[in-house]
Formats: sequence, C-alpha cells, structure tokens
Amino acid sequence: MQRFSGKNILITGASSGIGEATAMRFGREGANVAINYHSSQENAEKVADSLRQTCSSLEDSAGCKTMIIQADVSKEDEVKDMFRQLIDAWGTIDILINNAGMQEGMPSHETELDDFMKVLSVDLIGPFLCSREAIRHFLSKESSGCIINNSSVHQEIPKPGFISYSVSKGGLENMTKTLALEYADKSIRVNSVAPGAILTAINPWRNDEEKKGKVESKIPMKRAGEPEEVASVFAFLASKDASYMTGQTLFVDGGLTLYPSFRENWTS
Repeated sequence: MQRFSGKNILITGASSGIGEATAMRFGREGANVAINYHSSQENAEKVADSLRQTCSSLEDSAGCKTMIIQADVSKEDEVKDMFRQLIDAWGTIDILINNAGMQEGMPSHETELDDFMKVLSVDLIGPFLCSREAIRHFLSKESSGCIINNSSVHQEIPKPGFISYSVSKGGLENMTKTLALEYADKSIRVNSVAPGAILTAINPWRNDEEKKGKVESKIPMKRAGEPEEVASVFAFLASKDASYMTGQTLFVDGGLTLYPSFRENWTS
C-alpha cells in the first residue's frame, strides 16, 4: 500500500533502531525519505542502501528517493542547514519525525548541569528546533503538514536515576499539545508516539538474557517490543487514517502504562 507516494519525510536519528525501522516503513509505502544522522555516517549509508533496494523491488518506485543529512539536532545552525539542504534538493517537506534521542543514567544528586543539559538539548530542544523549522516551511507554502515526536512511556512514568530523560519526555508531551493547539487551524497536525521497552541500542539490556528477562517480567505482554511495531504507529499517525487526530500520544508499550502491579488486586 503506497500511502505516502510522493511525500517527502525527514526522520531525525534514522541511522539505527526505531528511526531506521521507521525509514524502512515509509520507504516501503512510497515516501521520499531523508535520513538524518549525527555521528554514524556508515550506519546512515547502510539504511539508505537498504531503502534503495527496497524501493527498487516495489512495483511503483518512481517517487521513492533517499538522501542522508548529517546534523546535530541540538545545534540551531545545523538544524537550519539540514532543512535548507532538504528543501533545496526536494522542494518541500511534508512530514517530520523527531526521533533522535539519548539517555544517560546517574543518581539525580550526582547529575551536573552539563549532564542534564546534554540530554535535554537532544531530546527536547532538538525536537523544538526541528518542529519550528518544519512549521515555518508549512506556513510558507500554505499547505498541510505533519509532525510526530518520538516520546516515551517516561513522559508519564517517573524514571529515577534518569531525571534528564524523564524531564525531557514530560516536556515533549506538553510541546506536542501546545504546537498541536497553536497550529490546528493551519492544517498542521502534531502528535507523539510513546514507546515502552523496545529492542534497540538505547536499551543495552537487550543483549543480556538475564536482564532482558527481568525487564520483560514487568511488561503485561511479557515481551519487549520490536522497532517495526513502533514504526507502524508512526506510519498510521502520518497517514490520512489519522487525519482528525492532533495533540495525541499513542503508547506502544505492551501495557506498561496500565499500572501492571494492579493486575492482581492488592488494595482490597
């Protein structure tokens, strides 16, 4: 199904994990995909090669183009340059997915300001800068646009020892709602996807069976999620099937936000 044929999409942090899976999903559905990366050019090139191979196997691949753009999303000048490169090459952007993110764990009382700001700069300031540039472009061409943020269950669930990450995701939830309300009458939709425990590099426990088992024991569905399962929700929110949705967060978490400890009644 070519739901995004001819659409231009920018995915930040698309050289691995959920970003890579999302790039592949949109490519299979006919989109032109711009792959942003920060430091791993080799990985970004591999994703682009995979996309090109995927597109070449599609019956209708005329609109399936790829490009890779290096940029640190926490740097305003690099974000502006990234959008300039994309628009110069393709003329327009239709969909932005703010996926780039990081986390660093340490006790809150040991967290220095530089450590705190390092995570916020990527996980919150980055999505703001990219969203701002996308909205400026959408308004300039007087047509609809779509922004989807990659949040986390930790916009709702506190994560002790990861205060910068929790704060950034809480802020991202409010930013999603604020931008959605501010630009709803301009046909600009802004939503979020909030993954739970997903098998990506940001979660090093995925390669340790004992640790992985402990994580999965806390998940009502008793398994971690796959990046492709998150990518499918990004595709839904970007599609016409979600045309009347804005300011929403869809949780892709195997039930983590259902207060799993209450599965067995211990309160009465």
